[in-house]
Amino acid sequence: MRRISTLSLALTIVFFISADLFAADKAAIKKNVDDIVVAIDNGKKAEEFKANDYKPYVFILEEGGMTLVHPSLIGKSLKEVAGPVYEALTKATAEGLWVDYVWKEKQKHTYVRKTKSNLIVGSGYSE
Repeated sequence: MRRISTLSLALTIVFFISADLFAADKAAIKKNVDDIVVAIDNGKKAEEFKANDYKPYVFILEEGGMTLVHPSLIGKSLKEVAGPVYEALTKATAEGLWVDYVWKEKQKHTYVRKTKSNLIVGSGYSE
């Protein structure tokens, strides 16, 4: 009986630690996107950012769908490559918000925000 109680306690501790790490990841994602938006709004060019300099990677799109920053889609229209994903990301606001969509058969949760020049900056995680 004691062994079951110890195992139960250990699993509970792991659950709460995992939940805290997940919350920290969402906060880090939001911070990365917010920092990039502020930098672009203050004059930095979108193309100066590198997608893989961030964990998880970031992306920057023009309002019409052209991808400026991404690990593999630079120069491609997301609107043409993945219309439903593009539609979800265009919900971005200047204040920022979380959107959900399916990308490559995985559920994605992405924080997106618009710059003053209507670029869409985002980053997220998969389930």
